[in-house]
Amino acid sequence: MLTHPTLDQPRELGLDGMVKACGDMEASSHAGELSHLERLGLLLEREISHRHDKRLAARLRYAKLRHTACIEDVDYRTSRGLDRSLLLKLVQASWIDSHDNLLICDPAGIGKSWLACALVHQACRDNYSVLYQRTPKLFTELALARGDGRYARNLRSLSST
Repeated sequence: MLTHPTLDQPRELGLDGMVKACGDMEASSHAGELSHLERLGLLLEREISHRHDKRLAARLRYAKLRHTACIEDVDYRTSRGLDRSLLLKLVQASWIDSHDNLLICDPAGIGKSWLACALVHQACRDNYSVLYQRTPKLFTELALARGDGRYARNLRSLSST
């Protein structure tokens, strides 16, 4: 299959979303009904969406989530004692803007890790870079870093996320 030279240029510029949208438009029977500006608008929307999705995927990879959890899946009906208003306040992420930390403490089996992953996932969707770490792993990593000289660098990287 030969590629059209016009599609090679956006590919070289890294406009992969536009290239995919062009292919979809070619396959669509409704593409001929659109004006040039409407086509350009669709191409730009697809490119923006593609770039946003790539950035979100990168932030989620960096966060190293343990569970694939979304805040929309939180079940308030179970008897875990979740305060809906507090959780909604945490979802708004003002605590991240003010550089506060979040520590979730409760008995075992309540769903602390899942809830933390849901909050981190929401923060990633809100364009924040977040790192999810369980406390035992964090303390072990900091102890090792203190021994091999990475302690200050690790603390700086934790405070910048």
